[in-house]
Amino acid sequence: MEKNTSQFIVGITLVATLGGLLFGYDTAVINGATDALREFFVAPLFENSQLAQKVIWQYQVAVLLSFSLVGILITSFFFRLYHGAKAVLWTVALWAMGGFTVYYFLLSGSNELTDELANSIKGFTISSALIGCIIGGSIGGYVSQSIGRKKGLILAAILFFISALGSAIPDKIDLFGSVFSSFIFYRVIGGVGVGLASMLSPMYIAEIAPANIRGRLVSYNQFAIIFGMLVVYFVNYFIAKGQPEEWINALGWRYMFGSELIPAALFLIFLFFVPETPRFLVLKDQNDEALKVLKKVTPMSEVERVFGEVKNSLIEHKRPWLSYGGLIIVIGILLSVFQQFVGINVVLYYAGDIFRTMGAGNDASLLQTIIVGAVNLSFTVVAILTVDRFGRKPLMIMGALGMAFSMIMLGFAFYFQSVGLLALILMLLYTAFFAMSWGPVCWVMLSEIFPNSIRGALSIAVAAQWLANLIVSWTFPMMNENNFLTNTFHNGFAYWIYGIMGILAALFVWKLVPETKGRSLEDMEKLWAKPDK
Repeated sequence: MEKNTSQFIVGITLVATLGGLLFGYDTAVINGATDALREFFVAPLFENSQLAQKVIWQYQVAVLLSFSLVGILITSFFFRLYHGAKAVLWTVALWAMGGFTVYYFLLSGSNELTDELANSIKGFTISSALIGCIIGGSIGGYVSQSIGRKKGLILAAILFFISALGSAIPDKIDLFGSVFSSFIFYRVIGGVGVGLASMLSPMYIAEIAPANIRGRLVSYNQFAIIFGMLVVYFVNYFIAKGQPEEWINALGWRYMFGSELIPAALFLIFLFFVPETPRFLVLKDQNDEALKVLKKVTPMSEVERVFGEVKNSLIEHKRPWLSYGGLIIVIGILLSVFQQFVGINVVLYYAGDIFRTMGAGNDASLLQTIIVGAVNLSFTVVAILTVDRFGRKPLMIMGALGMAFSMIMLGFAFYFQSVGLLALILMLLYTAFFAMSWGPVCWVMLSEIFPNSIRGALSIAVAAQWLANLIVSWTFPMMNENNFLTNTFHNGFAYWIYGIMGILAALFVWKLVPETKGRSLEDMEKLWAKPDK
């Protein structure tokens, strides 16, 4: 490939990966603030019963609205996948199950503030951004098809900026007359940006990059996500270092959220200097513009061939999502769900809490979180260097088994109350296995397995990923701080659950997931195409 072409591809890839960096930054910034948010939002509820009743009511309303929005989005997917009676049947089943779940876990009990309810409010406050992630992931397909990959990323950058400002000073720009509701709202706004970026950044890179280096370049997006997490771990550490807990609980957490304003502004500015992807331009019948971009990212001898392949693959760009059968949809969803059910975001969001459970102080826990981030980043580089050499499936199977071993042993370490150096090593080992496999490689496979003509169906997989993330992140405090489970299993129970999920993930990849190494996006369309009868 020509030197100028290669440099141009790398340049625009780096800009697109800023979406990944902000993805990581926005989701991990909460790590340093979990204790502060509990003290700011939850602790006062035990001292003021009137305030407690007000916040409990707001919490219930927020959960109901969130579940309703998620239900509407999932319903829209049913009607995209099916038609008529089958879509209605699935919709009725979903809302019946969802209504029972909400009533049983949210509305059937008393409104008295208990430790369990306080843990649930804390978990929802910390994981509320994931509601927005589900929304952003769900509408990502529509956004990518209507306004394009580039403008979709611009929208995400704007949402990141608004969220950073609002989350830092929810009491100053309070739209609801409630600091709790205002904070939830701004975190959800940021989550929509994350959801959009989580789909559009790898999609943008996959559609710009040549097939022979696509895996590596899409992996850069995961590298940027982890780098963003590591950066914010350092930011949180230096904000909190040497400060009394009272200052962190009053002001420090605000600086942590506000620090995101800088990368969000840079991302927004840089996006105005990158082109739209050739596939979207062809989709909108802007063939001349598509050719101009292809000439910049493709060797001149291959431009006409690549242009022809892209154009042919998009002739039927409005094909139903089930045109290639249901297996591709199921694989996309399960890849996303297993990536979360192995428990990675418990480590990334609650590492500080976990290390404090091991007996570390505030500064020490944040420093150990940096070590986790550094291991995560280092082994993501391993994945980048090997994903196009060894293939996707071997890395994912090995990674899933390694995570399963680490989580099961970590559960036993907690159970036997041996939570010193051994527990730290097991957590780092788990992080390393995730970083070299399911972290970057899952996104590579999601960006590759969906044919161009149903690429919008990727939004189902992305939405499923964020829904699974929400379930894991919300339920972890309920399991980890539940009196019965803590007294019985000494905080080890949750890690055994994640270990079992790792075993199931390895079996799933081995049996059902096809290898995508070295195949063009057009080759994937041929793989899934049903033979004519």
